[in-house]
Amino acid sequence: MKSFVRVIVAGMVLCAVPAFAQTAGSADTNMEILMEKVKADKKLLVASNMDLTDAEAKSFWPLYEGYQKELDKVNQQLGKTITAYAEAYNQGKGSISNDTAKKLLHEAISVEEQEVKLKRANAEKVGKVLPAAKTARYIQIENKIRALIKFELARQIPLVY
Repeated sequence: MKSFVRVIVAGMVLCAVPAFAQTAGSADTNMEILMEKVKADKKLLVASNMDLTDAEAKSFWPLYEGYQKELDKVNQQLGKTITAYAEAYNQGKGSISNDTAKKLLHEAISVEEQEVKLKRANAEKVGKVLPAAKTARYIQIENKIRALIKFELARQIPLVY
């Protein structure tokens, strides 16, 4: 399962950090294909760990899909923030202005707040259709994947100077 999660994380990080990892001429089509594969692998990972009954699955999967769509919006905003940072970082040859740092910090914290709010709303919705233990398991799976992604982002994104 660890290698399966690594594939998911690698794909998500590649899509979230285009400014540090790719040139402007990278093919968008290849990224779209990669993201679809990552999403399918993530869904398979969740499915293989949830042990849902047929009735639970019928109620859970639409909520899962809705959450993933909303999470994708958060990821896109995070990607924009990372791209803006990368552009400022590259233009400043490793340093950025205080005004830019303040703006990017505000954007990064805003993304974190959106993610927490979304997670809380999702947990409440899932908690209405699954037992508490399965709801907690699902949130744990999402948290573990997000933690790995954030670790990889932290590892790849240089500090502000």
